[in-house]
This record gives sequence, structure tokens and C-alpha cells, in this order.
Amino acid sequence: MLSSDQCIIKGEHFFIKGLIEIPVADSDAVFSWGVWVSLSRDSFARALEMWETPGREAEPPYFGWLTTELGLYSPSTTNLKTHPHTRPVGRRPLIELEPTDHPLAVEQRTGITMDRVREITEAVLHPKHSNA
Repeated sequence: MLSSDQCIIKGEHFFIKGLIEIPVADSDAVFSWGVWVSLSRDSFARALEMWETPGREAEPPYFGWLTTELGLYSPSTTNLKTHPHTRPVGRRPLIELEPTDHPLAVEQRTGITMDRVREITEAVLHPKHSNA
């Protein structure tokens, strides 16, 4: 099963799409990464059950593993621990990273500059290709 917000692979692996939001310094702006997070079968079932339920944002956060590799970060972003927070119907979950020293987690906690936003945007829109 695959939709724009949920995915099940072979009835064994369960994923939801959410947003890692990073505050942009000296502004009200937020930079967002769209990412996939794996959930346990029970957490996924509960998230699916509540998906269209008004008031779902009162749900406690789930536990999940980040499954999206964001190549701009080192070390790898795959398998960082997360806490997906359900938001009002129609909004993707907020993906809170565990507060580690990983550069992505640090950026989520401390924010980034507009220059960093431009750097990320440039790298995503115009990736450098190797000649190998």
C-alpha cells in the first residue's frame, strides 16, 4: 500500500510521511524536510485509525526511525530516532528528532540561517554529479 502519506511494505514495514521543521533565524520562517518515518505495527495502526479524526493532535507522539537519507548531512540520517507528533487533520505529522549531536538534530533545535537555507536549496536543486 502506498499513498502520499502512508506506506506498508509486504505487510511488515510501516511508514508515515511527515515534516522535520527547522526554524530560520531572525525570521518567522520554517524550513521543512519531507521525510518518511518507520513505525511499529501498533503505532501505524493507531495513526491510520486516527488519520481523519478531528482532535487527533491530542494523541501522544509515536516512536519511529527516520528512513529518509538526507545526503547533505554526515553522518547518515537513516535510522535517527524520532518522535512523530500528530497534527490537525490535513497536516502532516511533525517529526521531532531525538536531541542528539547529529547535525540535523542540532539544526532542528537551534535553527539555521537564511544562508543555510540557500545552501540546502542549491544542493537539492542542483546536485553535483561526479564523473566517476
